[in-house]
Amino acid sequence: MSDCFILLSAGKSKRFKSNLNKQFISYKNKPLFEHSLKVALDSNLFKKILIVSNKKIKKKYPKNIKVIKGGDERHLSTKNALYYLKKKKIKNVFIHDAARPNISIKLLKKLKQELKKNNAVVPYLNSENSVKYKDKNKVKNLKRDKVLLTQTPQCFNFKELIDLYKTNKEKITDEASLYLNNNRKIKFILGEKKNIKITTVDDFNYLKSETYYGIGFDVHKLVKNKKLYLGGIHIPFHSGLKGHSDGDVILHSIIDGLLGAIRKSDIGTLFPSNSSKFKNIRSKNMLVPVLKLLNDNNFSINNIDINLICENPKVTIIRNKIIKSLSKLLSINKNLINLKGKTVEKLGIIGKEQAIACEVICSLSR
Repeated sequence: MSDCFILLSAGKSKRFKSNLNKQFISYKNKPLFEHSLKVALDSNLFKKILIVSNKKIKKKYPKNIKVIKGGDERHLSTKNALYYLKKKKIKNVFIHDAARPNISIKLLKKLKQELKKNNAVVPYLNSENSVKYKDKNKVKNLKRDKVLLTQTPQCFNFKELIDLYKTNKEKITDEASLYLNNNRKIKFILGEKKNIKITTVDDFNYLKSETYYGIGFDVHKLVKNKKLYLGGIHIPFHSGLKGHSDGDVILHSIIDGLLGAIRKSDIGTLFPSNSSKFKNIRSKNMLVPVLKLLNDNNFSINNIDINLICENPKVTIIRNKIIKSLSKLLSINKNLINLKGKTVEKLGIIGKEQAIACEVICSLSR
């Protein structure tokens, strides 16, 4: 018997008022629902994870993740998931809303621990505001320390929950309501403030973080009998860029821009040119540890603006290929990358096609 994490991602986002359902909107360079998915995976608490969605998800996930179709309402999506699991030998289910992207492994472990002694465990917060209750035309005061603002994941013994769903005829807003309607016991535990639910665009804007900027610049001579690499791909040209590495001025500038934004020195510090270890290294391999630094320090990329300074090759011809390559290497949407071509009006070594330069501005959030 094992536990299953059910990620409800089939909502219509009526209150979000966007052309894109909120669970698929980009948050820190990933669709909103993928943040909860990553935490569930990283926790190693679940042998099976279900994503319940009414939109086709093309991305390939590990074998223990399954995408199934949702219902027209939240409780119908949950019901679909439970019926799918009927023959899967599941002990407990953790049912989570994709609109809560900031769950923690710590909370998941607390919930699992409480399930050892309880059939239903639900996290909550107390209200920090004064609370009123309108009954017909009369408004009454409520004691805010008695008000429970429930969160997800809500966790249940699988057999007990599916039995309740089999007889339920009502529309419910969460599984805790189903338990309370049937006079079943729930263990309520203190949740986490950061486990906020995104309901409106204002909620989403509230999560926006501080912004940091970094500038990158690089220039290399062009030499015959060497391949030209720009933005991580080979560009057919009469010469290549001379350097200790492959001389990719775009990636070198991006690396310096990213390092500048997170205040981590420069590319020469990480990859000294007097070290034989990095002789002829591909610049896309130099990018990998820098992206790890970003991830480890909780930074995400907002956008990147690039000036490629050369007479040739013409940027208009290679722009889309380079942006596609950078999007893949940086794991960000291509719409967050801008590439401009600048000439120097035939002046100097760049004007004589003896060198190529690049400058970049990177914007990050933390």
